[in-house]
Amino acid sequence: MAVYTEVADDELATFISLYNVGDLLSYKGIAEGVENTNYLVQTTEGSYILTLYEKRVDPDELPFFLGLMDHLAFQGIPCPITLKQTSGPTLGQLAGRPAALITFLEGMWVRRPTNHHCGELGRSTASLHLAGRSFAGLRQNTLSHMSWRPLFEQCRDHADSVHDGLADEIDQELTDLEGFWPAELPTGIIHADLFPDNVFFLNNSLSGIIDFYFACTDILAYDIAICLNAWCFETDGSFNITKARAFLVAYNKARKLEQAEYDALPLLARGASMRFLLTRLYDWVNTPADALVVPKDPIEYLRKLRFHRKVQSVSEYGIDRE
Repeated sequence: MAVYTEVADDELATFISLYNVGDLLSYKGIAEGVENTNYLVQTTEGSYILTLYEKRVDPDELPFFLGLMDHLAFQGIPCPITLKQTSGPTLGQLAGRPAALITFLEGMWVRRPTNHHCGELGRSTASLHLAGRSFAGLRQNTLSHMSWRPLFEQCRDHADSVHDGLADEIDQELTDLEGFWPAELPTGIIHADLFPDNVFFLNNSLSGIIDFYFACTDILAYDIAICLNAWCFETDGSFNITKARAFLVAYNKARKLEQAEYDALPLLARGASMRFLLTRLYDWVNTPADALVVPKDPIEYLRKLRFHRKVQSVSEYGIDRE
């Protein structure tokens, strides 16, 4: 349950009164998510999402995240819009946390994505990248390839207790990634966390993209690599080349990939695997046994990393180089 901060009825009613959204009727915690506390709020005017930003989110970066969502929504990307208080601010304080109220998006995330869902995601990811070109904000990726070795050093001593030989395997892979990470690919705004539970579908059409709190300025094709990992592996660990092709073809129709981006995809996919392997490993060894959130299995991303390490060209992702 991703509700770290409990909110009292009277506190929330007072907070809601700061917005022009009617009176509070009900609210309930939302289980999905691991970074912040989220509530579904019902008022006399409709449904909204209340987010309380926990300690892992830098309050100074919230204007970037919220401003980006508003910008993308204005550009036609289906993402939430931040509501302003009647006195003007978009951010408030609730239960000792920075808090924001955003619009509610209809739809549900899919537990078993199909080729169609992957195609919809590819088109929307490209549209997001194009819409981000006109956004003035910049944010360094705090979980970029430069951060991976320092993160690894914080949990190196526990790695082999999670999986035999894991420390040496990560160490060698990091050496390869550090030595060959591409430096001249197109960059721009990326979501950086486009997992299925951050994407909503309604009547088989993509209806919402949420959770922009890892969004940053980085290599656009790295966002593609994250999506290939999150959407194109089956529950048995096998890679679904048809889903990958559906994603890449749809993306390329909306934003044409450069040859260098195609060529770099296998390496970027290894990097995307490493990023989530390391953050999951860190959480696995640092989350108390009685914590409300169950840490995700890092070995899932070790298996994905090993798959991408064997890939020689983008054709193995189901698409010929253009």
